Amino acid sequence: MAWHNQIGREGEQAAYEFLISKGYTVRETNWRMGHLEIDIVAHEPALNRLHIVEVKTRSRADTHYDPMQSITSKKINNLVNAANGYIQFYRLPMTVQYDVMIIIGKAPDFDIHYIPNAFKPPLRRIR
Repeated sequence: MAWHNQIGREGEQAAYEFLISKGYTVRETNWRMGHLEIDIVAHEPALNRLHIVEVKTRSRADTHYDPMQSITSKKINNLVNAANGYIQFYRLPMTVQYDVMIIIGKAPDFDIHYIPNAFKPPLRRIR
C-alpha cells in the first residue's frame, strides 16, 4: 500500500475515534454514490444533526501546505451532492452540517483540528 494511502486511512481512523469520543454516532465511513464519496457520515443525537465530514490527513513534513486549500468549490459541490444522495437514499429528516477534520502527523500522535460548520452548501439556481 502506498504511504499516502496508509496515512490517509490512519487519519480517518483517528477522525472516527475523535467523533465517537464526542458522543457522535458514526453511520458510515467512505460512503460512495457513483464517483462521489463522503469520508465520514456522523449523527449528533443531541441535536438530531447529520455531519458530513471531510478528512484531510497530512504528515508533519507537509506543514507548508494548508489542507483547507484542497476544499475547492468542486469538492464542496461533490460533498453536497453526495450528502443529498445519502439523505434521499435513507430518507433522513435531519439538518445537515459540513465539517472538516485536519489530521496532522503520524499515528498514534496525530494533532486533530476539527472545523465544525466549515462551509455552507452553495445556493443553486431554480430553472
